[in-house]
Amino acid sequence: MPLVWLPDWSCSLDGLRDFIAAGIQSFRDCDGGALLAVGCLLLLFVWYCYHVGREQPRAYPAVNALMQGAEANGVQNGFVYCHAPECARCSPHDGLNQKLYHNLQEYAKRYSWSGMGRIHKGIREQGRYLNSRPSIQKPEVFFLPDLPTAPYFSRDAQKHDVEVLERNFQTILCEFESLYKAFSNCSLPQGWKMNSTPSGEWFTFYLVNQGMCVPRNCRRCPRTYRLLGSLRTCIGNNVFGNACISVLSPGTVIAEHYGPTNIRIRCHLGLKTPSNCELVVGGEPQCWAEGRCLLFDDSFLHTAFHEGPPEEGPRVVFMVDLWHPNVAAAERQALDFIFAPGR
Repeated sequence: MPLVWLPDWSCSLDGLRDFIAAGIQSFRDCDGGALLAVGCLLLLFVWYCYHVGREQPRAYPAVNALMQGAEANGVQNGFVYCHAPECARCSPHDGLNQKLYHNLQEYAKRYSWSGMGRIHKGIREQGRYLNSRPSIQKPEVFFLPDLPTAPYFSRDAQKHDVEVLERNFQTILCEFESLYKAFSNCSLPQGWKMNSTPSGEWFTFYLVNQGMCVPRNCRRCPRTYRLLGSLRTCIGNNVFGNACISVLSPGTVIAEHYGPTNIRIRCHLGLKTPSNCELVVGGEPQCWAEGRCLLFDDSFLHTAFHEGPPEEGPRVVFMVDLWHPNVAAAERQALDFIFAPGR
């Protein structure tokens, strides 16, 4: 190395030595107790991050019991359970929270843990949340903590989708009327399902059933099915998403029951609304109106009834599940992955 560079190296070393000396002196000038406290806090933070990332969810037997139905005759909370193996709410699931945690870990490996704190907290403490909820609100499969709760939501909660549905009221009504002509026969028409009720008859015609499209039914209601694609908050990719036409015959009472989760709000678009028909959610009664949407949280205890005269015909609504407005976009993506049909 030419000697002309030696003065520059000497200056650089002197500067580095002065910098190190200043750092050591600053450390000596600090209060020892404060430094110890900062060190302890740093160690606690590192331990907490490791613990949260590695901790398995707590096993609560009551979570599985909720999924199975408490009575041998299949009645729980006054509601008849179907016990179908494909039903997310009614079918038995052993080790549910461990399965959900595994799905969350798989999602985080593929994408990110960012924004997953509330879901991780919910899965880890799921049994405690479900068991400690007040009787007015008890989602039966999954509870996401820290969501604002109310039996009913204003139309502004999902304003865009409400306006789209109401603008297309006549389209949906026309397709329903075409379907309903098949009820002139005594047997249950193809595509319709009869649900258990204490009295009367409750029929549903699903376009999307627990996140799965029903192709044959969608072909019979093509415009209504296409309409679902224009909704911004429709739940269409996980087991908590449904879209169907719901029909209550005069004299029908739906037993009080809870929905499976609080991550959604259920939207009813009134198609035919005779007198003496009511929806009661969390003890608060509301009436449907033709061409208008009614939004509610079905994780609250709720019931519906049609006490109108037979000559007024059935109560008919188009039902679609929308995301709760306070579930963030990252959480929606993760929940679609965790609760994907068949997962």
